[in-house]
Amino acid sequence: MIDRNILSKLSNKKTPFYYYDTSLLRRTIESIKKESGKYGYHVHYALKANTHDAVVKEMVSSGFGADCVSGNEVQYASEMGIPSERIAFAGVGKTDEEILTALRVGIFSFNCESIPEIEVINELAAKEGVVAPIAIRINPDVDPKTHEYITTGLKDNKFGINHWDFDVVASKLKKLKNIRLTGIHFHVGSQITDMSVFEQLSLKINKISAWFKDNDFQLQHINVGGGLGINYDSPASEPIADFAAYFKAFHEYIQLEEGQELHFELGRSVVAQCGHLISKVLYVKQGLETQFMILDAGMTELIRPALYGAHHDISVLTSELEEEKYDVVGPVCESSDVFAKGVMLPKSQRGDIIAIHSSGAYGQTMASSYNMRDLVLGYTTEEL
Repeated sequence: MIDRNILSKLSNKKTPFYYYDTSLLRRTIESIKKESGKYGYHVHYALKANTHDAVVKEMVSSGFGADCVSGNEVQYASEMGIPSERIAFAGVGKTDEEILTALRVGIFSFNCESIPEIEVINELAAKEGVVAPIAIRINPDVDPKTHEYITTGLKDNKFGINHWDFDVVASKLKKLKNIRLTGIHFHVGSQITDMSVFEQLSLKINKISAWFKDNDFQLQHINVGGGLGINYDSPASEPIADFAAYFKAFHEYIQLEEGQELHFELGRSVVAQCGHLISKVLYVKQGLETQFMILDAGMTELIRPALYGAHHDISVLTSELEEEKYDVVGPVCESSDVFAKGVMLPKSQRGDIIAIHSSGAYGQTMASSYNMRDLVLGYTTEEL
């Protein structure tokens, strides 16, 4: 997955760091544009996945909008050159300051997650002398068949408004003067690889959309969120997600009114496979049943394995010796600081360069300085 021609450049950088393959990123973006363009769909990039400036600049150049979940992300998207009319702002706990930031930027849509939030946006918009465009995030109660921590569309999740609140919401919307309902929004979860989930979502959306039409609300857009998964087990065999099947599933099952737009919020599937966490072996320590490969990268640089039990493919870039069994661990003072257990890797020694693949999403953006460690840096191909 990593071009051996750049190995010397990787070796010259202080580890750990993130490496982003911009060639793969651009091919992924082109695939998204090609497949979504067949149906005239609108794509917003989910900034929470990766906010490395050079990566975001590729999104700006592509014409993608932005999916934001904080006021700082809204401000950043605007400053990076994403037009305000392509910026959506989601999040279950928007503060007054964040709402005011988005109002002043003049965003495309607030994706609202509760009745109290709608009331606060209306109040703040009135003080600013503007009318805020909103989409109601609805909990469709669709099982995404993924990890419980990244499931967001079941009726017991904290996200979105449930169907039993529709009548109350409709009554509020007709009374509040400083908001304008422009759409409905959904997001059922992340790392979804079963396309039937998106088919089920589309069928639920059709019923919900019909309810709004029957109650005299004209929806300009429907936002189906994101959630498309990637191949973490064998990234080299599938470096680009199946965007053709993904967009086709919605095209076949969702029913749009004439002139109604369909919007998507993609993050992981755009950037995950282009990113690699590059580390070095500090020590190889013999355990009772396995060896510990102790790296200079840890859960402070990539928390997903500790947080979700997530799997990432690992390569030793500087050894082609016979394979041995290792537990690959980091230096952080936590027993959960483990990248993989019992994996077969080429025999390694101190100083060997390691790549932890499929780390371009929710890697660098979730890094921390726990144990007073330095925050990890990131480099694209051109920046090495």
